[in-house]
Amino acid sequence: MPELPDITVYAERLAARCVGHPLRGLRIASPFLLRSVEPPATALVGRAVVGVGRLGKRLVLDFEGELHAVLHLMIAGRLRWKPAGAAVPGKIGLAAFDFDHGALVLTEASPRKRASLTIVAGRAALAELDRGGVDLLSADTAAVAAALRAENHTIKRALTDPTVIDGVGNAYSDEILHAAGLSPFRQTRDLSDDELGRLHVAARACLTTWIERLRAEVGDGFPDEVTAFRPAMAVHGKFGQPCPRCGAPVQRIVYADNEANYCAPCQTGGKLLADRGLSRLLRADWPRTLAELEERKAVARQGNPAGAPAAPAAADTARRSRPGKKPRPR
Repeated sequence: MPELPDITVYAERLAARCVGHPLRGLRIASPFLLRSVEPPATALVGRAVVGVGRLGKRLVLDFEGELHAVLHLMIAGRLRWKPAGAAVPGKIGLAAFDFDHGALVLTEASPRKRASLTIVAGRAALAELDRGGVDLLSADTAAVAAALRAENHTIKRALTDPTVIDGVGNAYSDEILHAAGLSPFRQTRDLSDDELGRLHVAARACLTTWIERLRAEVGDGFPDEVTAFRPAMAVHGKFGQPCPRCGAPVQRIVYADNEANYCAPCQTGGKLLADRGLSRLLRADWPRTLAELEERKAVARQGNPAGAPAAPAAADTARRSRPGKKPRPR
């Protein structure tokens, strides 16, 4: 899912191309895209775009007359800038916003159509769509700490909850926690003031760095390659690869529809985290530390002695637990 850095650059490039230009047409190819009835989508046609902004992980196109088109790309939704009149792709195309000088085409490469377009009138109606999360870039550390401690959750969950933190999802939460040296499954109310301060500093640095990187990549063009997996990331999507800080292999846990990527030496004191399914399956055989896991893997490569418990492969740490189960540290 595009997160704060991606949405920020999307908004900047859309503003550069669309502000001051009237919308000539709106072609909606999927009946599931539009999530509002009043005002109708046709009300946007003929009105000029006066601004483009971000509302959490959503893009907001502001039109004359206090009308706002709110786009939520969800996981697989992407925007493409095409020549004027370009066709909406048959299988993945959802809509096209037509301007005199080009077409903004919305696609979603997933059979589960989750992307949405909501049209609202007035700032009050737009504010109702705000999930209320704290902006890590503009809020001070006290406000961030208060938001995280309001309820007791794992720090990974809290960072990805839009009612707690604004604009951060699975990818950048992994990167922030690695930069801060914190376990993804630490409880928010267990974090000290120093740890929360370190987390906020790491979040600002991480998000700012990635916004600047993405701006540099796109330049005066348009962000056509929006992805949650980037070569320069430290841990997200890097399972089994060396941590850029200490060289240890990156670990991951997959649970429900999500995953956590982390470095055991840098974030958990060398302890391996296990989901509940694996904990119950392996019980005492679950390796508690990275060193123990590597030792068992070495034994497995040499051939296990008769009667020795089978060493869990590194990939086993990614096995899915039963739906609805939450991971817990071991």
